[in-house]
Amino acid sequence: MAAPPPVRYGLVGTGMMGVEHLWNLQHVPGAEITAIADPHPGSRDLADLAAGEGRATFAHFADHRALLEADLCDVVVVATPNHTHLPVLLDVLAHPVHVLVEKPLTTTVEGCRQVLAAAEGREQLVWVGLEYRYMPPVARLIAEVRAGAVGTPRMVAIREHRFPFLRKVGDWNRFSRNTGGTLVEKCCHFFDLMAHVLDDEPVRVLASGAQDVNHLDEVYDGEVPDILDNAFVVVDFAGGARASLDLCMFAEGSENQEEVSVVGDAGKVEAFLPSCEVRVGARATVREGVTREVVHDDRVAYEGFHHGSSYLEHLDLIDAVRSGGRAGVGLREGLMSVAVGVAAHRSIDEGRAVTVDEVLAD
Repeated sequence: MAAPPPVRYGLVGTGMMGVEHLWNLQHVPGAEITAIADPHPGSRDLADLAAGEGRATFAHFADHRALLEADLCDVVVVATPNHTHLPVLLDVLAHPVHVLVEKPLTTTVEGCRQVLAAAEGREQLVWVGLEYRYMPPVARLIAEVRAGAVGTPRMVAIREHRFPFLRKVGDWNRFSRNTGGTLVEKCCHFFDLMAHVLDDEPVRVLASGAQDVNHLDEVYDGEVPDILDNAFVVVDFAGGARASLDLCMFAEGSENQEEVSVVGDAGKVEAFLPSCEVRVGARATVREGVTREVVHDDRVAYEGFHHGSSYLEHLDLIDAVRSGGRAGVGLREGLMSVAVGVAAHRSIDEGRAVTVDEVLAD
C-alpha cells in the first residue's frame, strides 16, 4: 500500500516558538514544511539555520498573506506575537487550510469571539496550542483521574516556579498590551488544564499578584515593562470543585518548575516537571503506600522545550487532518482559558472576585 502524500505545513512566525514547531515537524512522519512567513529577516534566517544544511527548501515570505495566496500549505501554524494573533487568524481563516495557533488564542475575550465567528462553518480544523495536556506526566495524571484514582476530584493545585520571561524580537513580551498580561500569556495553559482535569466550567476567579522583581530596571522607548511576575489565583468551578495557581517567575532555584496535584475523596495524584515523576496515593494508605513512577512516552521523537508535548500534539494534529477528526483542543477551550486569565487580572486590579460570566459578557 502506497504511503499517503505528505501533509504540507506553513509556519507563520519563525521566532522561538515558530522554530520549536519547525524542529518538531521535522520529526513527525509525513509532515513537510513547505513555506515560512515572518516580517523580520533575522527570524527567517533563524528558520533556515534551524532547518539545517540542505533542508531549508521551504519558500520564504515576508508577509503571511503572500504565503496563503501561494497555496503551498495544507496546515498553517501561527506562532506570531500574541497581539498579532487576531489579525493573522482572520486572514488565515479566510483560506481552506487547517490551523494550529499558539496560545493564547488572542489577548482578549472579544478577540477570541471574533475568531470563533470567523471559524464558524469551516470544514478545516482550528486547533489551539495548549499543549500542557500532552506532557507525558500530566497526561498520566489526567488518565489516573479519569480512571478513578482520586475518586471525585475536588481540588486542583498547580505551582509554576520558574525563570523570568525570555527576550523576544522587539521585546514585545515586556508589555501587557501586547501579551494580554502574564495571567493570559503564560497561564492560559494552566487554566485550560484545570478545566480539562475537572471536566467542568470555571465560574469565579479571585487573584492577588504584582510585579515585584523582574524587568523593573529595563526601559524601552522610555517605558518600563508592566508584566506581573508573581500571583496566586483561585478558580471556582460550577460543580463545586476549586483550583489554585501559584506562579512565581523569579524562582530559578526550584528543583521542579511545575507541580500539578489533584485531590479527591479517594486519593491524590501528583505530577512534577522536569523530573517527570508521577505519584499516586489513596486515602486509606500511609505515606509509604504512595506509588512513584518516572513517566515518558516512547512515541516522542523530539522532546524540545516542552518535554515532548508539542511533538505529541503534532502527532494528533496530523492524524486528525488525515482522518477528518476533530481538534484536540478547540476554539472554545482557547476562549475559556483566556477568559479566566482576563478575570484574574481584573480581580487583581479591582481587589474583588470576578465571575467568568462577567468577563464573557464584555
